Amino acid sequence: MTRPNLNAVALVGPELDGTVASTGFDVLRPRVVEPKWIFYRVRTNGFVADVCEGLQGVVYPAIRPHDVRRHELPLPPLPEQHRIVAAIESYFTRLDDAVATLERVQRNLKRYRASVLKAAVEGRLVPTEAELARAEGRSYEPASVLLTRILAERRRRWEEAELAKMTAKGQAPKDDKWKAKYVEPVAPDTSELPELPEGWEWVCADAVCSEIVSGSTPVASELFSSAGEIPFIKVYNLTMTGELDFTVKPTFISKAIHNGQLARSRVCPGDVLTNIVGPPLGKVSVVPREYDEWNINQAITAFRPSGGIYTEWLCLVLMSEPIQRWLLGTSKTTTSQVNLAVSACRRVPLPLPPLREQERIAAEAERLLSMAAEAGVDARRNVLRVRRLRQSILKWAFEGRLVDQDPTDEPASVLLERIRAERKSTGDETARSPRRARVRRNARA
Repeated sequence: MTRPNLNAVALVGPELDGTVASTGFDVLRPRVVEPKWIFYRVRTNGFVADVCEGLQGVVYPAIRPHDVRRHELPLPPLPEQHRIVAAIESYFTRLDDAVATLERVQRNLKRYRASVLKAAVEGRLVPTEAELARAEGRSYEPASVLLTRILAERRRRWEEAELAKMTAKGQAPKDDKWKAKYVEPVAPDTSELPELPEGWEWVCADAVCSEIVSGSTPVASELFSSAGEIPFIKVYNLTMTGELDFTVKPTFISKAIHNGQLARSRVCPGDVLTNIVGPPLGKVSVVPREYDEWNINQAITAFRPSGGIYTEWLCLVLMSEPIQRWLLGTSKTTTSQVNLAVSACRRVPLPLPPLREQERIAAEAERLLSMAAEAGVDARRNVLRVRRLRQSILKWAFEGRLVDQDPTDEPASVLLERIRAERKSTGDETARSPRRARVRRNARA
Protein backbone atom coordinates (compact mmCIF):
# COMPACT_ATOMS: atom_id res chain seq x y z
CA MET A 1 0.00 0.00 0.00
CA THR A 2 3.08 2.26 0.04
CA ARG A 3 3.82 3.74 -3.39
CA PRO A 4 1.00 1.77 -5.02
CA ASN A 5 1.92 3.31 -8.38
CA LEU A 6 4.77 0.78 -8.48
CA ASN A 7 2.10 -1.97 -8.63
CA ALA A 8 4.06 -4.35 -6.42
CA VAL A 9 1.67 -7.30 -6.65
CA ALA A 10 2.24 -10.95 -5.82
CA LEU A 11 0.19 -14.13 -5.85
CA VAL A 12 0.76 -16.15 -2.67
CA GLY A 13 1.72 -19.73 -3.49
CA PRO A 14 1.04 -22.84 -1.37
CA GLU A 15 4.59 -22.78 -0.04
CA LEU A 16 3.74 -19.54 1.82
CA ASP A 17 0.52 -20.82 3.38
CA GLY A 18 0.20 -19.55 6.94
CA THR A 19 2.96 -16.94 6.73
CA VAL A 20 2.38 -13.39 7.93
CA ALA A 21 2.29 -10.27 5.77
CA SER A 22 3.50 -6.91 7.02
CA THR A 23 1.16 -3.96 7.46
CA GLY A 24 2.50 -2.55 4.19
CA PHE A 25 0.39 -5.07 2.28
CA ASP A 26 -3.33 -5.43 1.78
CA VAL A 27 -4.21 -9.11 1.49
CA LEU A 28 -7.03 -9.97 -0.91
CA ARG A 29 -8.43 -13.47 -0.34
CA PRO A 30 -10.76 -14.39 -3.24
CA ARG A 31 -14.07 -16.03 -2.32
CA VAL A 32 -15.54 -18.58 -4.77
CA VAL A 33 -13.81 -16.85 -7.70
CA GLU A 34 -10.64 -17.67 -9.60
CA PRO A 35 -7.73 -16.19 -7.54
CA LYS A 36 -5.78 -15.31 -10.68
CA TRP A 37 -8.78 -13.34 -11.90
CA ILE A 38 -8.25 -10.99 -8.96
CA PHE A 39 -4.46 -11.17 -9.36
CA TYR A 40 -4.52 -9.98 -12.95
CA ARG A 41 -7.15 -7.36 -12.18
CA VAL A 42 -4.91 -5.62 -9.65
CA ARG A 43 -2.08 -5.57 -12.21
CA THR A 44 -4.03 -3.32 -14.56
CA ASN A 45 -3.36 0.38 -15.00
CA GLY A 46 -7.05 0.98 -14.32
CA PHE A 47 -6.79 -0.56 -10.85
CA VAL A 48 -3.65 1.47 -10.03
CA ALA A 49 -5.27 4.71 -11.18
CA ASP A 50 -8.40 3.98 -9.15
CA VAL A 51 -6.73 3.17 -5.84
CA CYS A 52 -4.25 6.04 -6.20
CA GLU A 53 -7.11 8.52 -6.04
CA GLY A 54 -6.91 8.06 -2.27
CA LEU A 55 -3.13 8.53 -2.13
CA GLN A 56 -1.90 10.28 1.01
CA GLY A 57 1.54 11.50 2.08
CA VAL A 58 4.55 12.93 0.24
CA VAL A 59 7.68 11.16 1.50
CA TYR A 60 5.93 7.78 1.68
CA PRO A 61 2.79 8.12 -0.43
CA ALA A 62 0.38 5.38 0.58
CA ILE A 63 -3.21 4.21 0.33
CA ARG A 64 -5.52 2.52 2.87
CA PRO A 65 -7.24 -0.87 2.67
CA HIS A 66 -10.46 1.04 2.04
CA ASP A 67 -9.00 2.44 -1.19
CA VAL A 68 -8.39 -1.11 -2.41
CA ARG A 69 -11.66 -2.63 -1.21
CA ARG A 70 -13.83 0.03 -2.81
CA HIS A 71 -12.52 -0.86 -6.26
CA GLU A 72 -15.22 -2.24 -8.53
CA LEU A 73 -14.45 -5.11 -10.89
CA PRO A 74 -16.49 -7.05 -13.45
CA LEU A 75 -17.61 -10.55 -12.48
CA PRO A 76 -17.96 -13.01 -15.36
CA PRO A 77 -19.15 -16.62 -14.95
CA LEU A 78 -16.60 -18.81 -13.19
CA PRO A 79 -15.82 -20.99 -16.25
CA GLU A 80 -15.21 -17.82 -18.25
CA GLN A 81 -12.84 -16.58 -15.56
CA HIS A 82 -10.81 -19.77 -16.00
CA ARG A 83 -10.75 -19.34 -19.80
CA ILE A 84 -9.70 -15.71 -19.54
CA VAL A 85 -6.91 -16.49 -17.07
CA ALA A 86 -5.65 -19.29 -19.34
CA ALA A 87 -5.65 -16.91 -22.32
CA ILE A 88 -3.83 -14.19 -20.36
CA GLU A 89 -1.14 -16.63 -19.27
CA SER A 90 -0.75 -17.99 -22.79
CA TYR A 91 -0.21 -14.47 -24.17
CA PHE A 92 2.05 -13.48 -21.26
CA THR A 93 4.22 -16.57 -21.76
CA ARG A 94 4.89 -15.51 -25.34
CA LEU A 95 5.55 -11.94 -24.25
CA ASP A 96 7.97 -13.20 -21.58
CA ASP A 97 9.84 -15.10 -24.28
CA ALA A 98 9.96 -11.93 -26.41
CA VAL A 99 11.31 -9.87 -23.51
CA ALA A 100 13.95 -12.53 -22.75
CA THR A 101 15.06 -12.39 -26.39
CA LEU A 102 15.20 -8.58 -26.36
CA GLU A 103 17.17 -8.55 -23.11
CA ARG A 104 19.60 -11.06 -24.61
CA VAL A 105 19.98 -8.76 -27.62
CA GLN A 106 20.75 -5.84 -25.30
CA ARG A 107 23.40 -7.87 -23.45
CA ASN A 108 24.96 -8.95 -26.74
CA LEU A 109 25.01 -5.37 -27.98
CA LYS A 110 26.78 -4.30 -24.80
CA ARG A 111 29.42 -6.98 -25.34
CA TYR A 112 29.68 -6.04 -29.03
CA ARG A 113 30.26 -2.40 -28.12
CA ALA A 114 33.01 -3.38 -25.67
CA SER A 115 34.66 -5.58 -28.32
CA VAL A 116 34.61 -2.72 -30.86
CA LEU A 117 36.29 -0.38 -28.36
CA LYS A 118 38.84 -3.02 -27.41
CA ALA A 119 39.70 -3.72 -31.06
CA ALA A 120 39.99 0.03 -31.70
CA VAL A 121 42.58 0.65 -28.97
CA GLU A 122 44.52 -2.52 -29.79
CA GLY A 123 44.92 -1.65 -33.47
CA ARG A 124 42.68 -4.46 -34.75
CA LEU A 125 39.69 -2.49 -36.01
CA VAL A 126 41.22 -1.24 -39.28
CA PRO A 127 44.50 -1.98 -41.08
CA THR A 128 47.35 -0.18 -39.32
CA GLU A 129 49.24 2.61 -41.01
CA ALA A 130 52.37 0.43 -41.00
CA GLU A 131 50.53 -2.38 -42.82
CA LEU A 132 49.07 -0.02 -45.41
CA ALA A 133 52.45 1.67 -45.98
CA ARG A 134 54.11 -1.68 -46.68
CA ALA A 135 51.30 -2.80 -48.98
CA GLU A 136 51.38 0.50 -50.90
CA GLY A 137 55.18 0.77 -50.96
CA ARG A 138 55.33 4.12 -49.16
CA SER A 139 56.64 5.57 -45.91
CA TYR A 140 54.50 6.78 -43.02
CA GLU A 141 54.81 8.95 -39.94
CA PRO A 142 54.87 6.77 -36.80
CA ALA A 143 53.38 7.93 -33.53
CA SER A 144 56.87 8.59 -32.13
CA VAL A 145 57.35 11.42 -34.66
CA LEU A 146 53.84 12.75 -33.91
CA LEU A 147 54.61 12.67 -30.18
CA THR A 148 57.87 14.59 -30.67
CA ARG A 149 55.95 17.30 -32.50
CA ILE A 150 53.23 17.43 -29.81
CA LEU A 151 55.80 17.69 -27.00
CA ALA A 152 57.67 20.48 -28.82
CA GLU A 153 54.42 22.41 -29.17
CA ARG A 154 53.62 21.73 -25.50
CA ARG A 155 56.95 23.25 -24.43
CA ARG A 156 56.53 26.24 -26.75
CA ARG A 157 53.14 27.05 -25.23
CA TRP A 158 54.58 26.80 -21.71
CA GLU A 159 57.46 29.12 -22.56
CA GLU A 160 55.09 31.67 -24.09
CA ALA A 161 52.85 31.57 -21.01
CA GLU A 162 55.79 31.90 -18.59
CA LEU A 163 57.32 34.73 -20.57
CA ALA A 164 54.00 36.57 -20.59
CA LYS A 165 53.74 36.21 -16.80
CA MET A 166 57.25 37.57 -16.24
CA THR A 167 56.73 40.44 -18.65
CA ALA A 168 53.46 41.38 -16.94
CA LYS A 169 55.38 41.62 -13.66
CA GLY A 170 58.14 43.71 -15.24
CA GLN A 171 60.65 40.86 -14.81
CA ALA A 172 62.01 40.38 -18.31
CA PRO A 173 64.48 37.45 -18.24
CA LYS A 174 68.19 38.17 -18.80
CA ASP A 175 69.00 34.63 -19.97
CA ASP A 176 67.38 31.27 -20.65
CA LYS A 177 67.84 29.75 -17.21
CA TRP A 178 64.13 30.13 -16.47
CA LYS A 179 63.40 27.56 -19.18
CA ALA A 180 64.93 24.87 -16.96
CA LYS A 181 61.80 25.07 -14.77
CA TYR A 182 59.81 23.32 -17.50
CA VAL A 183 58.64 19.86 -16.38
CA GLU A 184 58.52 17.23 -19.07
CA PRO A 185 55.51 14.89 -18.89
CA VAL A 186 56.33 11.56 -17.33
CA ALA A 187 56.38 8.55 -19.65
CA PRO A 188 54.03 5.75 -18.58
CA ASP A 189 55.31 2.56 -16.99
CA THR A 190 54.85 0.02 -19.79
CA SER A 191 55.98 -3.03 -17.82
CA GLU A 192 52.40 -4.19 -17.29
CA LEU A 193 50.92 -2.68 -20.44
CA PRO A 194 50.24 -4.79 -23.55
CA GLU A 195 52.43 -4.53 -26.61
CA LEU A 196 51.12 -2.10 -29.21
CA PRO A 197 51.03 -2.46 -33.00
CA GLU A 198 53.96 -1.25 -35.09
CA GLY A 199 54.09 2.54 -35.27
CA TRP A 200 52.13 3.09 -32.02
CA GLU A 201 53.38 4.55 -28.72
CA TRP A 202 52.23 4.50 -25.08
CA VAL A 203 51.89 8.05 -23.70
CA CYS A 204 50.49 9.69 -20.60
CA ALA A 205 47.38 11.80 -21.08
CA ASP A 206 49.30 14.82 -19.78
CA ALA A 207 51.65 14.60 -22.77
CA VAL A 208 48.95 14.74 -25.46
CA CYS A 209 46.42 17.05 -23.78
CA SER A 210 46.95 20.78 -23.61
CA GLU A 211 44.86 20.88 -20.42
CA ILE A 212 43.44 18.40 -17.92
CA VAL A 213 41.34 20.21 -15.33
CA SER A 214 38.51 19.48 -12.93
CA GLY A 215 35.58 21.77 -12.31
CA SER A 216 34.11 23.52 -9.31
CA THR A 217 30.61 24.23 -8.09
CA PRO A 218 29.12 27.59 -7.11
CA VAL A 219 26.56 28.05 -4.37
CA ALA A 220 23.04 26.92 -5.19
CA SER A 221 21.77 30.49 -5.59
CA GLU A 222 24.11 30.97 -8.57
CA LEU A 223 22.68 28.00 -10.48
CA PHE A 224 19.66 28.39 -12.75
CA SER A 225 17.46 25.59 -14.05
CA SER A 226 15.75 27.37 -16.92
CA ALA A 227 17.58 30.63 -17.61
CA GLY A 228 21.24 31.50 -17.77
CA GLU A 229 24.07 32.33 -20.13
CA ILE A 230 26.50 29.42 -19.72
CA PRO A 231 25.42 25.73 -19.58
CA PHE A 232 26.74 24.02 -16.44
CA ILE A 233 27.46 20.30 -16.85
CA LYS A 234 26.90 17.83 -14.02
CA VAL A 235 27.69 14.12 -13.81
CA TYR A 236 24.14 13.10 -14.69
CA ASN A 237 24.61 14.83 -18.08
CA LEU A 238 27.46 12.45 -18.94
CA THR A 239 26.77 9.08 -20.57
CA MET A 240 28.60 5.82 -21.23
CA THR A 241 28.46 6.37 -25.01
CA GLY A 242 30.44 9.55 -25.60
CA GLU A 243 27.32 11.67 -26.01
CA LEU A 244 26.48 14.54 -23.66
CA ASP A 245 22.82 14.56 -22.63
CA PHE A 246 22.04 18.10 -21.54
CA THR A 247 18.30 17.42 -21.63
CA VAL A 248 18.63 15.88 -18.15
CA LYS A 249 18.00 18.64 -15.57
CA PRO A 250 19.74 21.37 -17.61
CA THR A 251 21.52 23.87 -15.36
CA PHE A 252 23.04 27.26 -16.21
CA ILE A 253 25.28 29.89 -14.63
CA SER A 254 25.87 33.55 -15.41
CA LYS A 255 28.71 34.67 -17.66
CA ALA A 256 30.13 36.73 -14.78
CA ILE A 257 30.57 33.59 -12.64
CA HIS A 258 31.88 31.69 -15.68
CA ASN A 259 34.61 34.26 -16.31
CA GLY A 260 35.33 34.89 -12.65
CA GLN A 261 34.88 32.37 -9.86
CA LEU A 262 34.57 29.38 -12.22
CA ALA A 263 37.10 30.49 -14.84
CA ARG A 264 39.34 27.47 -14.29
CA SER A 265 36.51 25.01 -14.99
CA ARG A 266 35.56 26.40 -18.39
CA VAL A 267 35.37 23.81 -21.17
CA CYS A 268 34.96 24.09 -24.93
CA PRO A 269 33.40 22.03 -27.72
CA GLY A 270 35.64 19.05 -28.44
CA ASP A 271 36.84 18.60 -24.85
CA VAL A 272 36.41 15.07 -23.52
CA LEU A 273 34.81 14.77 -20.08
CA THR A 274 34.85 11.95 -17.56
CA ASN A 275 33.48 11.80 -14.04
CA ILE A 276 35.94 11.41 -11.18
CA VAL A 277 33.27 10.81 -8.51
CA GLY A 278 31.04 7.74 -8.55
CA PRO A 279 29.75 5.17 -8.56
CA PRO A 280 29.75 4.55 -11.34
CA LEU A 281 33.04 5.85 -12.68
CA GLY A 282 33.61 5.62 -16.40
CA LYS A 283 31.13 8.03 -17.93
CA VAL A 284 32.70 9.71 -20.96
CA SER A 285 31.19 12.50 -23.07
CA VAL A 286 32.43 14.95 -25.68
CA VAL A 287 31.41 18.59 -25.20
CA PRO A 288 29.14 19.37 -28.18
CA ARG A 289 28.99 22.51 -30.31
CA GLU A 290 25.50 23.43 -29.14
CA TYR A 291 27.08 26.30 -27.14
CA ASP A 292 30.44 28.01 -27.64
CA GLU A 293 31.28 27.88 -23.92
CA TRP A 294 30.42 25.43 -21.15
CA ASN A 295 31.35 24.88 -17.50
CA ILE A 296 31.72 21.72 -15.38
CA ASN A 297 31.26 20.86 -11.72
CA GLN A 298 33.84 19.46 -9.34
CA ALA A 299 32.98 15.79 -10.01
CA ILE A 300 34.13 16.03 -13.65
CA THR A 301 37.55 16.22 -15.31
CA ALA A 302 38.04 17.67 -18.79
CA PHE A 303 40.69 16.43 -21.25
CA ARG A 304 41.54 18.97 -23.98
CA PRO A 305 43.42 17.12 -26.75
CA SER A 306 46.48 18.78 -28.27
CA GLY A 307 46.88 19.31 -32.00
CA GLY A 308 47.55 15.94 -33.59
CA ILE A 309 45.08 14.13 -31.33
CA TYR A 310 41.57 13.51 -32.61
CA THR A 311 38.83 14.18 -30.07
CA GLU A 312 36.97 11.11 -31.30
CA TRP A 313 40.05 8.95 -30.76
CA LEU A 314 40.62 10.22 -27.22
CA CYS A 315 36.94 9.55 -26.43
CA LEU A 316 37.21 5.96 -27.72
CA VAL A 317 40.31 5.31 -25.63
CA LEU A 318 38.79 6.65 -22.41
CA MET A 319 35.66 4.53 -22.97
CA SER A 320 37.62 1.33 -23.63
CA GLU A 321 37.68 -1.43 -21.03
CA PRO A 322 41.49 -1.44 -20.43
CA ILE A 323 41.55 2.29 -19.63
CA GLN A 324 38.35 2.08 -17.60
CA ARG A 325 39.93 -0.72 -15.57
CA TRP A 326 43.08 1.34 -15.03
CA LEU A 327 41.08 4.34 -13.81
CA LEU A 328 39.02 2.20 -11.44
CA GLY A 329 42.16 0.54 -10.09
CA THR A 330 43.68 3.96 -9.37
CA SER A 331 40.58 5.30 -7.61
CA LYS A 332 39.95 5.42 -3.87
CA THR A 333 36.77 3.96 -2.44
CA THR A 334 35.03 5.21 0.68
CA THR A 335 31.82 3.98 2.27
CA SER A 336 29.49 5.65 -0.19
CA GLN A 337 31.50 6.77 -3.20
CA VAL A 338 34.49 6.25 -5.47
CA ASN A 339 36.93 9.12 -6.09
CA LEU A 340 39.59 9.59 -8.73
CA ALA A 341 42.26 12.27 -8.41
CA VAL A 342 42.94 14.69 -11.26
CA SER A 343 46.62 13.76 -10.95
CA ALA A 344 45.66 10.17 -11.80
CA CYS A 345 43.82 11.41 -14.88
CA ARG A 346 47.02 13.13 -16.01
CA ARG A 347 48.96 9.86 -15.63
CA VAL A 348 46.48 7.61 -17.41
CA PRO A 349 48.36 5.65 -20.11
CA LEU A 350 46.96 6.08 -23.62
CA PRO A 351 47.83 4.12 -26.75
CA LEU A 352 48.79 6.58 -29.48
CA PRO A 353 48.54 5.54 -33.14
CA PRO A 354 49.73 7.60 -36.14
CA LEU A 355 47.51 10.57 -36.96
CA ARG A 356 45.98 9.13 -40.13
CA GLU A 357 45.24 5.87 -38.34
CA GLN A 358 43.45 7.73 -35.54
CA GLU A 359 41.11 9.20 -38.13
CA ARG A 360 40.36 5.84 -39.77
CA ILE A 361 39.78 4.09 -36.44
CA ALA A 362 37.47 6.85 -35.21
CA ALA A 363 35.41 6.74 -38.43
CA GLU A 364 35.03 2.95 -38.41
CA ALA A 365 34.25 2.85 -34.68
CA GLU A 366 31.59 5.53 -35.12
CA ARG A 367 29.99 3.51 -37.93
CA LEU A 368 29.90 0.27 -35.94
CA LEU A 369 28.85 1.86 -32.66
CA SER A 370 26.09 3.85 -34.39
CA MET A 371 24.68 0.62 -35.80
CA ALA A 372 24.79 -0.97 -32.35
CA ALA A 373 23.14 2.10 -30.81
CA GLU A 374 20.30 1.98 -33.33
CA ALA A 375 19.78 -1.71 -32.62
CA GLY A 376 19.75 -0.93 -28.90
CA VAL A 377 17.12 1.78 -29.38
CA ASP A 378 14.97 -0.68 -31.33
CA ALA A 379 15.33 -3.30 -28.58
CA ARG A 380 14.36 -0.83 -25.83
CA ARG A 381 11.45 0.43 -27.91
CA ASN A 382 10.19 -3.14 -28.38
CA VAL A 383 10.48 -3.84 -24.64
CA LEU A 384 8.21 -0.83 -24.04
CA ARG A 385 5.83 -2.15 -26.69
CA VAL A 386 5.66 -5.46 -24.86
CA ARG A 387 4.81 -3.67 -21.62
CA ARG A 388 2.04 -1.75 -23.34
CA LEU A 389 0.78 -4.94 -24.96
CA ARG A 390 0.51 -6.59 -21.53
CA GLN A 391 -1.78 -3.81 -20.41
CA SER A 392 -3.79 -4.08 -23.64
CA ILE A 393 -4.29 -7.80 -23.04
CA LEU A 394 -5.46 -7.14 -19.49
CA LYS A 395 -7.76 -4.38 -20.72
CA TRP A 396 -9.34 -6.70 -23.29
CA ALA A 397 -9.67 -9.42 -20.63
CA PHE A 398 -11.64 -7.24 -18.23
CA GLU A 399 -13.77 -5.83 -21.04
CA GLY A 400 -14.83 -9.36 -22.01
CA ARG A 401 -13.05 -9.21 -25.38
CA LEU A 402 -10.22 -11.70 -24.87
CA VAL A 403 -12.16 -15.00 -25.16
CA ASP A 404 -15.57 -16.07 -26.42
CA GLN A 405 -18.48 -16.43 -24.05
CA ASP A 406 -20.23 -19.76 -23.59
CA PRO A 407 -24.03 -19.50 -23.23
CA THR A 408 -24.01 -22.75 -21.22
CA ASP A 409 -21.92 -21.17 -18.44
CA GLU A 410 -23.61 -20.59 -15.11
CA PRO A 411 -24.56 -16.86 -15.08
CA ALA A 412 -22.51 -14.50 -12.96
CA SER A 413 -25.68 -13.59 -11.05
CA VAL A 414 -25.85 -17.14 -9.69
CA LEU A 415 -22.18 -17.01 -8.78
CA LEU A 416 -22.73 -13.70 -6.98
CA GLU A 417 -25.61 -15.20 -4.95
CA ARG A 418 -23.37 -18.10 -3.95
CA ILE A 419 -20.69 -15.64 -2.82
CA ARG A 420 -23.24 -13.73 -0.74
CA ALA A 421 -24.52 -16.96 0.78
CA GLU A 422 -21.04 -18.03 1.82
CA ARG A 423 -20.30 -14.64 3.34
CA LYS A 424 -23.54 -14.84 5.29
CA SER A 425 -22.83 -18.35 6.49
CA THR A 426 -19.44 -17.29 7.81
CA GLY A 427 -20.85 -14.18 9.53
CA ASP A 428 -19.00 -11.90 7.16
CA GLU A 429 -21.97 -10.04 5.72
CA THR A 430 -21.50 -6.48 6.97
CA ALA A 431 -22.93 -4.06 4.47
CA ARG A 432 -20.57 -1.53 2.88
CA SER A 433 -17.65 -2.60 5.07
CA PRO A 434 -14.45 -0.83 4.02
CA ARG A 435 -12.73 -4.21 4.33
CA ARG A 436 -14.86 -5.79 1.59
CA ALA A 437 -14.59 -5.36 -2.15
CA ARG A 438 -17.70 -4.64 -4.12
CA VAL A 439 -18.24 -6.51 -7.35
CA ARG A 440 -20.52 -5.68 -10.19
CA ARG A 441 -22.05 -8.17 -12.52
CA ASN A 442 -20.71 -8.56 -16.03
CA ALA A 443 -23.00 -6.48 -18.24
CA ARG A 444 -23.26 -9.34 -20.71
CA ALA A 445 -23.91 -12.03 -18.12
